[in-house]
Amino acid sequence: MRANPTGRQLRFGAELRKLRERAGLSATEAGQLLGIKQTQVSNMEAGRVGVSAERLRTLGCHYKCPDKDLIEALAAMTSDRTRGWWEEYRDRLPAGLLNLAELEHHAVHLRAAVTVHIPGLLQTIDHARELFRQVVPELSPPDIEHRVSFRIKRQDVLFRERPTPYAAIVHEAALRMQFGGPTVAKTQLHHLLNMSERDNITLRVLPFGVGSFPGAGQSIFYSGGPVSQLDAVHLDQSHGPTFLDAEAQLDMYRVLLDRLDALALKPEQSRDFIYKLIHDL
Repeated sequence: MRANPTGRQLRFGAELRKLRERAGLSATEAGQLLGIKQTQVSNMEAGRVGVSAERLRTLGCHYKCPDKDLIEALAAMTSDRTRGWWEEYRDRLPAGLLNLAELEHHAVHLRAAVTVHIPGLLQTIDHARELFRQVVPELSPPDIEHRVSFRIKRQDVLFRERPTPYAAIVHEAALRMQFGGPTVAKTQLHHLLNMSERDNITLRVLPFGVGSFPGAGQSIFYSGGPVSQLDAVHLDQSHGPTFLDAEAQLDMYRVLLDRLDALALKPEQSRDFIYKLIHDL
């Protein structure tokens, strides 16, 4: 039995519980259908024990779930037993950061909208290091370097053999924040331009001229799953990442991000905008 399930394992269990509850069954009734105890059903739904793909499909049948795509997506989740690179950081970093890396690794597509920070997947090493130097309470130099290396490793999802599509909206305020001074800031802006040229990355700027906009002040990161029910939202907070996956929450953030898309500059205009900022530095 797992003492500390990962975020992905917890999400899988939560989806099992949703399927059972939609079927109008108690954990005891579900156990009777499977020939197991109620406690085992509860442990499955808490992510504490694994579920085979075959048993998952059996559950889908018992729960009369008509969504075959969802069942197959869940079967793929439970079949994947590989140990992720982020596990090497388990004793060094908070569990929330490891769950974030796991979420990004398995995402089908990623979206971001940020107001005062450059998205972590698009940060340079020097920019990230300066951010971690400002963390309260203060981090030790080794802890800073662990977090920097972890952040840079997360960026592999944009460079692997099948890179994840990534769409980021960055407010002008974030582009003008000179973390680490003008030299670091200029290098960061050049890096954004280089990244925006990649086929899998769409970078768009939200200029001051837009005025008010939905979600102002938040850093929003949206992870698309193989089916929309397995999407997730990650909100970047000072105390660590917060993850949301309730249907109403996902719907709200999809609408919010779509509205920001309608307000942001087109990709080519965004590149021109960043070029001008570099020139002004």
